[in-house]
Amino acid sequence: MTTRGLDEFAGWVEGLMRQRGYDIDSPRGGGKSRIADEAGVHRAAVTRLLQRQSMPDLETMRRIAPLLGVSVRDMLIRSGRVSPEELPMAADLLPPSDWQPSMEDFARWLGVPDDRMGVFVKVVNQFLEPDAGAEGPTEAPEPRRTARD
Repeated sequence: MTTRGLDEFAGWVEGLMRQRGYDIDSPRGGGKSRIADEAGVHRAAVTRLLQRQSMPDLETMRRIAPLLGVSVRDMLIRSGRVSPEELPMAADLLPPSDWQPSMEDFARWLGVPDDRMGVFVKVVNQFLEPDAGAEGPTEAPEPRRTARD
């Protein structure tokens, strides 16, 4: 991490802290202590970042990010620890919108062993495909009446 990278990251975090109402500028403002307390991190970690002494560790970033209204992903990318390509958005990992998963895909997601794949598909399809001889949904039988009814 370069000094310039740390300075840019700390400046970005400072701006977010000010936007969220943390008084980090006045000596008795309490903003550094307040954010450390709310995040559950050591005040020294916040101070070291704001004084451009060191980059916070992953756990500190994970705890501070929600208080600042940003994702941990954004924090990690802004810190220079990872690139956007190394930590893609979840939407980037989704299949195309016109893709229809097969029964085999569902079986794999559920951990069905390959040697039982055919049985899984056959059983599930019995529930999904209408009976060839049925002319529509069958009605539930009437409940049996007892002597008390």
